[in-house]
Amino acid sequence: MQIGIGLPTTTPGADRALFLEWVRQAEQGPFSTLGVFDRLAYDSLDPLISLAAAAAITSRIRLATTILAGPLYNTAWLAKSLASLDVLSSGRLVVGLAIGARRSDYDAAGLSHSSRGRRLGQQLAQLREYWEGESIGPQPACSGGPPLLVGGLSDRTFARVARYANGYLHGGGPPATFSKAAAKARAAWHDAGRPDRLQLWGMGYYALGEKEVAAGTQYLKHYYEFAGPFVEKIAAGLLTTPQAVVAFSRGYQEAGCDELILFPTVSDISQLERLAEVIA
Repeated sequence: MQIGIGLPTTTPGADRALFLEWVRQAEQGPFSTLGVFDRLAYDSLDPLISLAAAAAITSRIRLATTILAGPLYNTAWLAKSLASLDVLSSGRLVVGLAIGARRSDYDAAGLSHSSRGRRLGQQLAQLREYWEGESIGPQPACSGGPPLLVGGLSDRTFARVARYANGYLHGGGPPATFSKAAAKARAAWHDAGRPDRLQLWGMGYYALGEKEVAAGTQYLKHYYEFAGPFVEKIAAGLLTTPQAVVAFSRGYQEAGCDELILFPTVSDISQLERLAEVIA
């Protein structure tokens, strides 16, 4: 299993200096991938612009949308933007898409929240058509376009994974929860008769350091405020010690995870440095 790290694009106080140093150290360190979140109605950096900036100063590390709320975007525009990013990163892009849970993002975009599932299914098919055709360009660096991951927990999610994608991205939680979702993804993959290998990705949150735990907990409660009482469970899953990171990572590896992205909850370069020490 490979381990990637999230970019500080949604955490409070992230600025240009921190962003650039974070990307430089991630490129040099033990991490496989840089991941980004996607929010519209939130004080955060744009995910695709952030990955484009990261692509310009890196040459090794992969770049992944983990995850974009696909139905928020016009599909032709999204196909062109992702193909451009794939070209500019020399084929290092991995595209994760999901429906997006927050109604506030859809309200801000002036789009229907209730039809987002149907639109995502259409979008997944159309992206491949754009990438394999010549109607908009550019041709992606990778034949057929960058690898696609689909996130979510519904039966329709796993059907979309098997029909359109290269893999499944789980949205966080303990290893046992990931294991159950991965089993459903594998079953849908098998039922669809896919001959290629299903890629399984997971994610988690961390805050390393005694002073950072409180700030990390506060961030998660604010970021997931829409989830109501369930936000307490999300915050309780914060990884706060090296031992917790190791146990969490080992659990995901044993459950068959191929790539685990660990996201910071505090905007401080020490968080990357501490995690690099644990991973190394």
